[in-house]
Order: sequence, then structure tokens, then C-alpha cells
Amino acid sequence: MGVVFEQFKHAYGEKLNMYVISDWNESILKATSSVYTGIPHYACMWHIWTNIRSKFKKGYIKLSELYFATTRSYTLDEFNERISKIEEIGTRVKAYLYDIGYHRWSRVHATVYRRWTMTSNIEESLNAVTKDARDLPVVELLEYMRTLLERWTNEKLLNAKGMFTYLGKKYNKELEDNRTLSQKMRVRDSTDYIHTVIDGVKRFIVCLQNKRCSCGQFQLDELSCAHALAALRHRNESYENYYSPYYKRESLLQTYEIPVDMLPDESK
Repeated sequence: MGVVFEQFKHAYGEKLNMYVISDWNESILKATSSVYTGIPHYACMWHIWTNIRSKFKKGYIKLSELYFATTRSYTLDEFNERISKIEEIGTRVKAYLYDIGYHRWSRVHATVYRRWTMTSNIEESLNAVTKDARDLPVVELLEYMRTLLERWTNEKLLNAKGMFTYLGKKYNKELEDNRTLSQKMRVRDSTDYIHTVIDGVKRFIVCLQNKRCSCGQFQLDELSCAHALAALRHRNESYENYYSPYYKRESLLQTYEIPVDMLPDESK
């Protein structure tokens, strides 16, 4: 396993704020920690849930929605309220989650921003599509993988080129939904950058200078929440300086602009 990650590091390198997400497997944890020293290792929330279902068969149906809401909590208050409800249903489940380490599976406890990446679905998708190809001889298997990545890269590049928004499709929709929610909110100024946003009976504090909101979404998602958008509308300011560059259309284009190396005919 360590050899695999050494080759991965040779090909991919080490990026700023990089982290690893996988199922909670000791061999993966050991290999990544030895190759990527100091890089945080997080657990896929779905794999932890499958472990809960198999270990604690009684009451897991009641836990499902509550567990996933707990993993996605944006504030410590939200998390503590939900983990207390989990404890009411099953103290052993809470103890199991505590032993793993809250920072391994909870978004609000993570040491770097996980944004929306809470699962290892990318890996699972690749495993599913290559399942039948694993019986092929090594050379044929490698060629199958190469042509698969070649096709995927081309399709993703064409999709990115077909976008006419500042952000990728998923993130642009989230922004539009937040903008719709923000229309009903009222804003009071404190300073040039700090605002109180009133959403029904609740109040939220938005600091545009630090890109933070007391709801937690602004800083953890690195995308303007509804309260931040209400403050920006109040200031007559654009949202374009208030999201992560990873969400930009240009970032998608850069991701897929490097072609997969093509191979000549076997006779060559």
C-alpha cells in the first residue's frame, strides 16, 4: 500500500491545504501518514455510516438522517445539539464516533476546510466502472484505464467549455438558491464590513472582510451564504470576490486541460 501512495505522490505532488479522504482502513491510514507526513486524513462519512449499521443494528433507522446532519454541521452549537440526540438514541454509537475522532468525520471539526467533500465517492465511482476490467491481463487493464480517463477528461473539458457562468454548474446553482433566500432578509450596518442580517426571528453576523458568517457556511464552504449575499446586496457589491477560486469555471478548465497521453499502434 505504501508503494502505491509513493507513486501517487510522485505523480500528483503535494498541494496547499491538501487532505486525504478514504474508508476507515488501518492500512490506508498507515500508508498515507508515512508518505504524506502531516497531511490530515479524514474518514468518508458514508463508510462510517455502513459501519454503524453493521455494528449497531438496533435503532440505526432513527439515526440515519440525524447522523448525516451531524457530519454536515456548520457550527459547534449545531453539532453538539445533534450529537446529544445521537447519544439519547444509542450511547454506544456516540462512543464509537468519539473514538474515531470528531475531526475525522465532522465538517466543523476538520483542521482544514473540507467544503462539500465529505465522502470518497470519486474513488467508489472509479471502482464501480472498472469492476469487470480487473479480470483483464495487466497490459489490457492499463489500456482500459487510460482510454477511460481519456474519455472522461475530454467530456469534462467540453462541459466546462460549455458553461457561461463564473462558477461551475453545481456551485452556481447553490449561489442562486442562496441569492433567492437572501431577498427576504434585512441588513443593519455595524461597520463598513460587519453587518447584522435578520432572517425571520434569527440574527446572523456577517464579516465581509474576513469572509465569515455566524451560520458557518460562508467560511466552511468558501462560498457566499444567503446572509453574506444579503449584506453584499445591501452594499451594492458583487459576490465575485467572495468565493474560493476552486469553484471558478477557469479552475475546471485548468483541471482538464492536460491531455491523457495517447499511445501509438502496438506495432510501433
